Amino acid sequence: MKKLTNEAMLITYADSLGKNLKELDHVLSNELAGVVGGVHVLPFFPSTGDRGFAPEEYETVDPAFGDWADIDKLAEKYYLMFDFMLNHISPQSKYFQDFLEKKEDSEYYDMFLKYSEFWPENRPTAEDIDLIYKRKDKAPFAPVTFADGTTDQVWNTFGDQQMDLDVTKAVTKQFIKDSLINLARHGASVIRLDAFAYAIKKLDTNDFFVEPEIWDVLNDVREILAAEGSEVLPEIHEHYKIVRKITEHDMYSYDFALPLITLYSLYSGKTNRLADWLRQSPMKQFTTLDTHDGIGVVDAKDLLTQEETDFTTEEMYKVGANVKKIFSSAAYNNLDIYQINTTYYSALGNDDAAYLLARAAQIFAPGIPQVYYVGLLAGENDIELLESSKEGRNINRHYYDLDEIATTVQRPVVANLFTLLRFRNTSAAFDLEGQITVENANDNDLQVTRTSADGQTTAVLTANFATKQFTVTENGQEIFATQA
Repeated sequence: MKKLTNEAMLITYADSLGKNLKELDHVLSNELAGVVGGVHVLPFFPSTGDRGFAPEEYETVDPAFGDWADIDKLAEKYYLMFDFMLNHISPQSKYFQDFLEKKEDSEYYDMFLKYSEFWPENRPTAEDIDLIYKRKDKAPFAPVTFADGTTDQVWNTFGDQQMDLDVTKAVTKQFIKDSLINLARHGASVIRLDAFAYAIKKLDTNDFFVEPEIWDVLNDVREILAAEGSEVLPEIHEHYKIVRKITEHDMYSYDFALPLITLYSLYSGKTNRLADWLRQSPMKQFTTLDTHDGIGVVDAKDLLTQEETDFTTEEMYKVGANVKKIFSSAAYNNLDIYQINTTYYSALGNDDAAYLLARAAQIFAPGIPQVYYVGLLAGENDIELLESSKEGRNINRHYYDLDEIATTVQRPVVANLFTLLRFRNTSAAFDLEGQITVENANDNDLQVTRTSADGQTTAVLTANFATKQFTVTENGQEIFATQA
């Protein structure tokens, strides 16, 4: 297993850059050589829904993608990130099926949250249900029928293929430990904890990021992974002050606010909000502009004013290429009203200059940049896939075959992005122990300076967000400059 290194990380499905893990390895070794040092392979386990996020177990690789030997080969060359769905598992898993078959006699009975056991008599009330932080317009419970004909309801926050786990019970804790150790030993330098904030359910709370209990769970996970030499990355889309609590506990966090703030800056030409955000951002984080989900809006709350947020979302629909409000609605199975479904390139109207400046800002931001595979190839909205599936997030989940990849990397915008990323991966200026200074002398200009801890290497981004022109230098030598 390669340790986590300070190099850009690719986010991809196992079958999106080529049809399987072997083809992904080929692309990484050829077209993407030197472009990324790490790979977040989105869920590659047997699953019954949500593009892998409804796993049946973590012991095997879905044969459609390959096997553990393919994962192990990647782990020899890249630091890897895998997902662990702390909150839920598929109802088709052996654990849930045994629970349905044997009920109280099942060794997995305690893994699941039963309606009849969670609520006291004469509850839940309407007020109880209203209090729950929900991801859908009904109570987060699903009816189940046991083999003996009796019925109950079990907690399920998300969809019908994702049954919530009771993370406080011994059997669940053992399942978590065994699964995490297996993933770490197959090369996971980082484990991304998907939907962890929903994991604690407690009476008279909103059942989201319940403190202090959530820290007990996170610390247990961190301790398990630390023994294997791996890091934990809790994933949460929420107000930045909640994310900062993760930083305060000395864990890696995500910067999910950067995407919307950067869009605002590029649409308006104003750099004040972006400069303020970069000044307060921690180094121990992964930055994003795009992921397998939509562009988050709630993540930038109070970092942009409501007027600035409204301006940004409206400009996205006006300026963006094929970005429509209906694609982020229930008509396209949108789970989160606070996310907008689009590729980042299309959100910028397929404007190469604006797109490269967005990536330059990400590269110079504190932390380690993650680049989603569609974004890495400056991909446009995939309307055909969207309409054929009626799944809003599929607009940003195009399937690239090897021929299309070979052609796409020749586009100037992609080649230029690769140049910037190779520079980011090799320059000592981006030392996470080093210094960053951010200046915005006027409304439109931004200058970000990164200096290595030993003071020997300095990289500077000088940009104008009105004209979209920028230069990158290292120790005074020009590395990259856009053409006027």
